[in-house]
Amino acid sequence: MNSYLYKITIGLFTCLTLPFAVQAQLFGEPVKGDFFIQSAELYTVTNGILEADLLIRDGKIAAIGEDIDPGDAEVIDAAGKRVYPGFIDAGTRLGLSEISSVSMTTDFNEQGNLTPYAQALTAINPNSVPIPVTRVGGVTTVLSAPSGGIFPGTAAAIHLFGYTPDQMYAGKKAVILVFPTSVRTSRWDRRSAEKRQEDYENRMKKLNDFWEEAERYHEIREKGQNEHKKLASYEAMLPVFRGEKQLFVEVNRAADILKALEWLEEKELDVVLTGVAEGWRVTDEIAEAGYPVIAGPVLQTPSRSYDRYDRPYANPAAMHNAGIQVAIRTNEMENVRNLPFNAGFAATYGLGVERALEAITIVPAQILGLDDQIGSLEVGKLANLFIADGDPFEPRTQIERVFIRGWDIPIESRHTQLYNQFIERVPGAQLED
Repeated sequence: MNSYLYKITIGLFTCLTLPFAVQAQLFGEPVKGDFFIQSAELYTVTNGILEADLLIRDGKIAAIGEDIDPGDAEVIDAAGKRVYPGFIDAGTRLGLSEISSVSMTTDFNEQGNLTPYAQALTAINPNSVPIPVTRVGGVTTVLSAPSGGIFPGTAAAIHLFGYTPDQMYAGKKAVILVFPTSVRTSRWDRRSAEKRQEDYENRMKKLNDFWEEAERYHEIREKGQNEHKKLASYEAMLPVFRGEKQLFVEVNRAADILKALEWLEEKELDVVLTGVAEGWRVTDEIAEAGYPVIAGPVLQTPSRSYDRYDRPYANPAAMHNAGIQVAIRTNEMENVRNLPFNAGFAATYGLGVERALEAITIVPAQILGLDDQIGSLEVGKLANLFIADGDPFEPRTQIERVFIRGWDIPIESRHTQLYNQFIERVPGAQLED
């Protein structure tokens, strides 16, 4: 009864405050048009740094170079400024949660362990408060993924502008597999070694049983049989077996990575390893398997108390130096805006600025199969880019304009509103009145 009353109270509170919550997201209107960015320093990612102009037309990059005819495009003087492709975070829960402590505002964890059919895209909230906060950090595209269970659902890549989930959809999905672990899941995990092993074996049995059944279902469907009887869990796996969707395998500890690689060895799948916190311990094995990695978060503490403090910072560099294709993610809900700082730490601890920039632009685009659309400044690609007054890995840098699919997105969020409100206050003025 108390739980029921709590939900009713929260529901009423949400309804009463909803107009204000929505109003808080009604910043300046995005503008669709043609834009001519003049005299900029273009960090193309794939073709070096150019002193050139860039023309945005019909939502795409129409021209890069000198002596471009801007036509009737709006001219933006970017002398002394830098232009970068929009950053890509290939591992978030952005748009799936507002307040983690209020269950009604979270929609990333479906009931059950085996729910690959749960679609993140259908749960995306285009009016999510963290989205504008994320955009003003230069992040224009993310992979929003469910979590919880062994097969928590299907992730979706989205551009961070649109009024419906379908408008935001970037065209790529991936099924998530959280590989079972036999180690402690956190410092608060008090299970004995025997209990952890028992739980691991139970989860592996569930995984293997489900996989075998899904494979049989795939074989039957490929023969054109049983078309009239469709089972949602197995239907969601068909694109994985057919190579039409990637399988993102979340795994972090070294022992689990090795077990996951062994489990995947005989399977002909399009696999991406995600998390991979202890990838630096098993770089040779990952490199030999040939799977790309989406690592992170970088800004975290070491997974083992006796490891050096900087192991998470140096992890992407260790894997990259071993020949592994590495992208960087935040694995965040509210703080996806910190993606450039995750990359900045990786750059400082061995990856280098150029490689770190690639790890949040062209590399995740390549891993997701979106590199023909986003990830670099190239003619014909979507105009997902931003203008900054300096290095975006530096906290003091200000991002001045953001474009998503050619739309000029207002540089406003709840953070900027609060900043402006308090920076312009007159101390004590209201109190004296």
